[in-house]
Amino acid sequence: MKSLRIPLLRNLEDIDLDTAIELGGEPFRVDTINWPDAYPYAPLCNGRIARTEESLLVDFRVSGLDLRIQNLSDKDRIWEDSACEFFVKLPDSEEYFNFEVNPAGRIVASRGTGRAGRVPLSDEDFGKIVRISSVEGLPMVKVPLNYEGGIWNWRVLLIIPFEVLGIEELPSKLMGNIYKCGDLTAHPHYVTWAPVQTPEPDFHRPEFFGEFIL
Repeated sequence: MKSLRIPLLRNLEDIDLDTAIELGGEPFRVDTINWPDAYPYAPLCNGRIARTEESLLVDFRVSGLDLRIQNLSDKDRIWEDSACEFFVKLPDSEEYFNFEVNPAGRIVASRGTGRAGRVPLSDEDFGKIVRISSVEGLPMVKVPLNYEGGIWNWRVLLIIPFEVLGIEELPSKLMGNIYKCGDLTAHPHYVTWAPVQTPEPDFHRPEFFGEFIL
């Protein structure tokens, strides 16, 4: 089983957040191509993961073809855009959370035991999730856009409070996976951190989650 350490960032009052993540975060790569015949393309997607006493921090950094941002509201069809995803759950829980974000910082966030019947998080919890996003060459994303081809570099930092995950006392580990996708981009892709052994792309498969060691 694949595993990833999630280190605790300390002394944040003495250092800016970007520097703290860069120096103290654990690097990860989303580079597993599980369906090479149908979806061989994989943009570069890596980043760093860390935590504070109160939150998880997942810092996605992407470089690759296409830039699709058609969904400019939370709870829209984010996975159809250029998107990064973070799925996570407690080890003894059948229910997992999915957080899917596009380069404009808009997210889908829900909970459930599988793809069907997922329950969106409350508006209050959506408001607690911090998203810091940027696209190289675009000062601000204000309108839907869809650039086909060209190399685009973008970054999204998600800060997810543990209370949103219903965690009051931290366990020794969490389970989850990290994904890069773009269903309706010019070069559709479905790339994962931990391998997913299904005939077709399916990210909602907690049986293939890896470990996040706290």
